[in-house]
Amino acid sequence: MSIVPLREAADRSQYGGKAASLCNAIGAGLPVPEGLAVSFATAERIAAGQPDAAKQLLSALATIKLPVAVRSSAVAEDGAESSYAGIFKTVLNAADADQVLSAVQDVWSSASSGRTTAYSSDGNGDQPANRMAVLVQQMAAAEISGVLFTRHPVTGEDIRFVEAGWGLGESVAAGRIIPDQYSFRRGRSVGVHASLGSKETAIRPLPDGGTREEEIAAPGRQTYCLAAEHLLALDALASACERLYGPALDMEWAYSGGKLFLLQCRPITV
Repeated sequence: MSIVPLREAADRSQYGGKAASLCNAIGAGLPVPEGLAVSFATAERIAAGQPDAAKQLLSALATIKLPVAVRSSAVAEDGAESSYAGIFKTVLNAADADQVLSAVQDVWSSASSGRTTAYSSDGNGDQPANRMAVLVQQMAAAEISGVLFTRHPVTGEDIRFVEAGWGLGESVAAGRIIPDQYSFRRGRSVGVHASLGSKETAIRPLPDGGTREEEIAAPGRQTYCLAAEHLLALDALASACERLYGPALDMEWAYSGGKLFLLQCRPITV
């Protein structure tokens, strides 16, 4: 099938690197939001406005809850040699069928953007980046989100390194705020080195779709996002990902409704 539940999207050649990685995570019991994987061929047909492909997507949408995040899953994405991190478009909080269709078209089109061409021409990856599949995942309306490196991304030291902010993860991943930072040894709840970020803004979902950026009041800016129990849970999730994928990982995560979700996991690339 050309649109399958994310838990069935193991074929990287059809559904891309990100979908295959998250499919493996779901199979291992990790807390990944449910969703759909749209194959390369079907995403292209949707982007071209073909009615049969759009109808197929709308039928599949009935099997998951809206709103959703619509994300890229290119053949070359999230690999050990090149990640394409931040290169392709992501559409957050698509709240109805029309928004999802438009988002799939936008994400697919980002494979041929100038940023993608420049990234590929710099020697990042040896596969055609414009083979773009698409993920449609149930939206994790995060209260707290961020990134976790299972080793220090600069020094390579064997420590966990976490960055966190309020709201959706785009603020942290795109460098729009100065996040809180935490570093600690694996399996330890003491000896955490923490640095308070300014966290001036947060990105929040809107009721009818899309997002808005809001200012954070002084108490939120002056408070750490994560407590000890959050860091312990993140450490446990990092260990589970290492058992599945190997060492030196770059993870994106979110706390939504008090529950920790894994949004992405890929090798750390330089």
